[in-house]
Parts: sequence; structure tokens; C-alpha cells
Amino acid sequence: MKIKFLGAAREVTGSCHLFEVGGKKFLVDCGLIQGLPSDEARNSEPLPIEPHRIDAVVLSHAHIDHSGRLPWLVKQGYKGPIYAHRATRDLCRIMLRDAAYLQEKDSQWDNKKRQRKGLKPVEALYTMEDAESTVALFEVFEYEQAREILPGVTLTLYDAGHILGSCIVVLELQEGPLKRRVVFSGDLGHIGTPLMRDPTVLADADVVMLESTYGDRLHRPWERTWEEVKDVVSEVKSARGNILIPAFAVGRTQEVLYLFGKYYDDWSIDRWNIFLDSPLAIEATEVYTQHKDLLEPEAAELLSKLRAGALLPNLHFTPEPEQSMQLNNVRSGAIIIAGSGMCTGGRIKQHLKHHAWRSETHIIIVGFQAEGTVGRALVDGAQHIRLWGETIRVAATVHTVGGLSAHADKAGLLGWYQKFKGRPPVILVHGEPRAMDALAATLRSELNAAVVAPSVNNEFDLHSNTLEQK
Repeated sequence: MKIKFLGAAREVTGSCHLFEVGGKKFLVDCGLIQGLPSDEARNSEPLPIEPHRIDAVVLSHAHIDHSGRLPWLVKQGYKGPIYAHRATRDLCRIMLRDAAYLQEKDSQWDNKKRQRKGLKPVEALYTMEDAESTVALFEVFEYEQAREILPGVTLTLYDAGHILGSCIVVLELQEGPLKRRVVFSGDLGHIGTPLMRDPTVLADADVVMLESTYGDRLHRPWERTWEEVKDVVSEVKSARGNILIPAFAVGRTQEVLYLFGKYYDDWSIDRWNIFLDSPLAIEATEVYTQHKDLLEPEAAELLSKLRAGALLPNLHFTPEPEQSMQLNNVRSGAIIIAGSGMCTGGRIKQHLKHHAWRSETHIIIVGFQAEGTVGRALVDGAQHIRLWGETIRVAATVHTVGGLSAHADKAGLLGWYQKFKGRPPVILVHGEPRAMDALAATLRSELNAAVVAPSVNNEFDLHSNTLEQK
């Protein structure tokens, strides 16, 4: 009985963990690796097990760094099933299709350049057809519904409070007389977020796999965050410029729209034209309204009004490429919300190309930016960024609003773990080394917890609760 860490191990991308119990093997998450080209090249590398020998996949939530490699797995021979919450299935239906479209477009772009150099063409990581085949393999759960998915493996999902359908994964494992209860936090939500309910508190575990994205910092209080966004909006309006908001299509976009609707009068939002320039985000917002029962009641009501046109009358959806391109000519008075959230793809790159070099432009960063991404370069104060091989000067003002994060901060992670009886051993995942090591030190010094922080391909022996270095 063991766990092998194939991704999101001393990194925040490519979540993937291989479990072996009683001869059965299953994955928890199979996420896309994002970042530098050298990082993304790992997406096509084979797993340590042939996909057709995997007995099941459990998916914690729909974000691409947790789900985005599933179509590749299916393309390589995996036949299912994929266990996930019903809302995760509905989000993956649109997100994996979008990811496949981008993979196909990227390969077409690469092959044009390779052809000119006399090089052999490359194949897309996966296709739209692979994405459709993947969604057909989903088997859905409700929260707090226990089900045996393999001999000796019982799965229960709890609300993680991160995005719609996000889950804390509880695995009750049995191999002969040995029993282990493994609790994986998934991406744990930020308490008090406007849209989502707070993460479920659990008390029993033999081992806790805990994310550590913000394990070294505290978020601003919500009230200060609202004031920060209000100040930016007011500052830019008086200076006559545009605001670019790189936002994850799922979760962060809906939260930003909710805030603009709730504070429409207080923030003088009526003086702006708001453009949701993301076909994926438009579809995801519809999925959110279809699963209103999973949201905070006030948020569910506001999002329903938004889709009905009764909220944010100055909100414009621009799903067509031609509509998006027209925004390049808008010089002032526009708030443009576009993906991707880390500026690694999508329409936000076009808007950065046309506006980042203008001093009147303001960029609001509202989510985590992984190392190696354009978004991280902006947060770190880069004076130039590279887009499609072109160097773009950054004259825009960049505002980092960390309080909007959908991830728990250090206090939230510690508070959630403290509810477990007996201080079970902790495996830290999904964090950059600095954040992960800081959280590990705090868990050891303040809570006397046994902590390991595995690297990629390390194994954890559930018989003896030890980490085997490989």
C-alpha cells in the first residue's frame, strides 16, 4: 500500500498521485503541467505505469492543473472510469474541450515554424475528440456519498470550498488486515470567499495530504481586499485608461463579476464598459448558475440575475474572435476580463500585446501565478515580457490583489489541519518549495506534526508512514 507522487510535488502544477492498494492502481488527479517550455514538455512523458493498467482515476476538481492531462491519458489507452463530483464533470466538459482546442492550435502554430526549418511536424498532446472521449468516462458523485470504487478502496468526496464542485478526497483503504484513511485536501478554499461555502472540516485521518500553495503567507482581510479593488478602479477611471484582468475562467471570473455586481453603485461601475472576453468563462458562468445549490445563497442569486441581464447592464460578452479583436482599438474606459489566469495562453496575451506597453493601462492580478509564467513575470515587476517571440515593454501599472485567492492561506491550512484528532502525519503537495518548506516548519514547531514534502517520483509507504526517496 503506497503513494507515488507524479506531479504537484514541490511545485504547484500537474497534480497527479498514483496509489497502489492490494494490486490495484489508481490516480488521484491527472493535471496539465504549466510553466516554462521545459516544464510543459513533461506533459508528453510516459507515466511509470501504462495507462491501460490504471484501474481508476479520482478527480478532485476541474482546474486544468488537476484535470488537463486526462485526455492525454485516454489517448494513451486509459478506458476509465473517472470519478468526480457532478459539477466537476460539467465544468470538465467545457474546460477539456477548450484545452484540446488550444493544444491543436499550438501544434499547428509550431508545425508552421517547423516546416519552414525543414523539421518533422509534432503531434498535439491531445485533440478535441480525445477530450470528448474523456468526458464520456466520468462517473459522478455527490458530496458525502461513500462508494467502493475498487476492492479495498472506498471513496467519499467533501466540499473543499475552492471552486464549483471542488473536493476534499477521502480514501478508506484496506489491504489484508491493514487499514488506512487518507485525506487529500485537494485545493482547499479560502474561508469567507463570496461564492463558495467554507471547506468541510474533518476529524479522522491516518495520513493527510495537504496542499501548500500559500503556506508561507496570509491573505488580506476581505474588507481590505474590497477597498483595494475599489481604489484601483477609481484610480484608473480618473486617469482615463483601461483595466486588464487575467482571470481563471472557472472560479475567479465568476467572483470578479459577483463583486462588480454587488458593489455596482459603491464602486461607480456604471462608468465602465466591462467585457468578458473568454468563451470558456462565459460557458463556465452558465454552469455555475446550473449548480446554484453549491454556492452561497447571495452569490447564487446575484449570478442568476447576471445571466438574466438584470445585473451589470454594462457587461458585454465577446465570445467571437472578431469581437475580441475590436477591443484592441478601445483606448479607455474598458475593463477586460480574459483568460488565461496566468497569462500563459488565451486572449489575455493579445490584450497584453496591445495594452501592456501603454502607461495608461492597469493590470489587476487576482490569482496565483506560477514560476515561469508571464503572469509571474508581471507580478515580479518585469520591465519586458515575451509574447509569441516578441519582446513587449511593460509600462502598465500592475496591481496584485492577493486577497481574492481561492486558496486557503497559511492560517486557513493550519486551522483546517488542527481539527484532525491525534495530529496525523502530513504529506505536503501543490506548493513551491519556499511556501511548502515554510508550512512544514510551522506544522512541526507549532503543532508537533510529522511532515514530509516529497519530490516528483518519491513514494510514501502507507504500511510504515515513511517516505522512500527515488
